Amino acid sequence: MKTIKVYGPGCKRCETTETMVKDAAAKLGVEVDVTKVSDPREIAMAGVMSTPGISLDGKLVHAGGLPDAAKLEGWLST
Repeated sequence: MKTIKVYGPGCKRCETTETMVKDAAAKLGVEVDVTKVSDPREIAMAGVMSTPGISLDGKLVHAGGLPDAAKLEGWLST
């Protein structure tokens, strides 16, 4: 199981990112545990300077804007 955190204050882009992660995982048949992090302090401590951000198994893989769907699937496939 992959542990994913989606960082963001709760804006539409952040919600869309969370949905994209879940949809990509379902498409690939990858089991994921998705956590939404909206606390500004936690977001800053994770190194996310622009939201939404995504960390995969503790490693920040994306920050700022919606992720590219192909890249998202690539992150989940590894």
